[in-house]
Amino acid sequence: MDESGGSGQPRSGNDRATDRHEGQPPRTDPSHPEATPDTTGSGPAPEEQAPAEDAHGRDTGAKPSDASDSSDGSVSPGVSGTPDPSGIPDPPAGRAPAAPRGRTEASSGNTGGGAGTGAGGPRGPRRPKDPGGGLLMGRPFGVPVYVAPSWFLVAALITWVFGGQLDRVLPELGAARYLVSLFFAVAFYASVLVHELAHTVAALRFKLPVRRIQLQFFGGVSEIEKEAETPGREFVLAFVGPLLSLVLAGVFYLAMSPVEPGTVPGVLLAGLMISNLIVAAFNLLPGLPLDGGRMLRAVVWKITGTPMSGTVAAAWVGRALAIAVLIGLPLLTQTGALGGDPEDIGGMDTVTDALLAAILAAIIWTGAGNSLRMARLREHLPELRARALTRRAVPVETDTPLSEALRRANEVGARALVVVDAEGEPLSLVREAAIVGVPEHRRPWVAVSGLAQDLTEGMRVSAELSGEELLDVLRATPATEYLVVEDTGAIYGVLSAADVERAFVRAMARPS
Repeated sequence: MDESGGSGQPRSGNDRATDRHEGQPPRTDPSHPEATPDTTGSGPAPEEQAPAEDAHGRDTGAKPSDASDSSDGSVSPGVSGTPDPSGIPDPPAGRAPAAPRGRTEASSGNTGGGAGTGAGGPRGPRRPKDPGGGLLMGRPFGVPVYVAPSWFLVAALITWVFGGQLDRVLPELGAARYLVSLFFAVAFYASVLVHELAHTVAALRFKLPVRRIQLQFFGGVSEIEKEAETPGREFVLAFVGPLLSLVLAGVFYLAMSPVEPGTVPGVLLAGLMISNLIVAAFNLLPGLPLDGGRMLRAVVWKITGTPMSGTVAAAWVGRALAIAVLIGLPLLTQTGALGGDPEDIGGMDTVTDALLAAILAAIIWTGAGNSLRMARLREHLPELRARALTRRAVPVETDTPLSEALRRANEVGARALVVVDAEGEPLSLVREAAIVGVPEHRRPWVAVSGLAQDLTEGMRVSAELSGEELLDVLRATPATEYLVVEDTGAIYGVLSAADVERAFVRAMARPS
């Protein structure tokens, strides 16, 4: 790295030898192992990531990329299961790419809860702002619990359906049956919350961060932000949810003993017992993204030694399960296998069953596909290495004219500028977007310090970072450039978020 200083005096605007280098940002020297060629040939365009600047080329603080920040916490509806995260959106320009969240999120159609490891990937060491997701109900174990707007629709549906059943069992209730039905809907989702809390407690026990719990249309989901490190932990993390649902069913069964069967308490306890049994049984089905699919994935992972093999097996079983639900659920209802007299099943019931089956099948199929996509991405994440993506940088002092700094960078084939003090300690990074925004004729009169962004602790990146660990660090401190340092503290170069973004997108597009 060129450690030479400069006179600090502006060069003449008619200096042709300098002008040949001043019209462009530092270029890449392909022969240098530390220089990474720009795949676009000229680096990111100003309109893609350049912060707003005033007439002197200084940053005004506005960052267009903030407005285009993609949502990283979207969760497909799912009742339970510890499914893999949903698909990851392409990272926004000028920002660190969205890391895979590894959430075992229930993007499946269950009627219970789900633990998710995703969308999205592990988070950085700094806790992001409140993820939102509906009405905040509380923070058990420090994890926010939200009720999605779709839950109110389901609660109304359960109130209406269960109220109709109560009219046949307890006709003397009259209109009060709908109050009882509403209580049942709330109690049922309280059971789902217990299911989710089981996943959450297990995740926290394994030191896996949980972003939030959300109760939604088809149950709930626990967004666990990292994947379990071993197949044994994966199995436990998935199994505790259905296990708690079975325990609740047993508790409600025991509570029925001293209660008169034909009373309101007796009917409520029987309904809660049966609903928790259904939640447990459905979530134990061996296909992603259900809890049973996570358990199958853990078993195959243990046998083969590779988590990818487990994901592929469980995802394809999940797709087969989706087809079975789509075809089998209406058939079972029509034949009376699920209870009831087939002769009493009317046309409206048939349509309702088919619609429910289609929704469940679509959710399971989508969740299984997302699990496969995430697994393929995780295979390629280790290719994202800070050392390989870092641009060679030239240290310059604060009062160095931009034209002189660019000349020095081009002489050694560097593509980044680091502002240092008199002792060579890094102070700030000259933003590539700011360089592009300075007209060529003004570069001899603009000091690099006016185009630089002060270094914060989060903007110092170890050259040894790679994969999810690298993305965690970048997501914790969003910036356009990062200073890459050796373990000794020596400057290695500058890492551009745009370069990481391009490498990230290539990794997503590359087949497994």
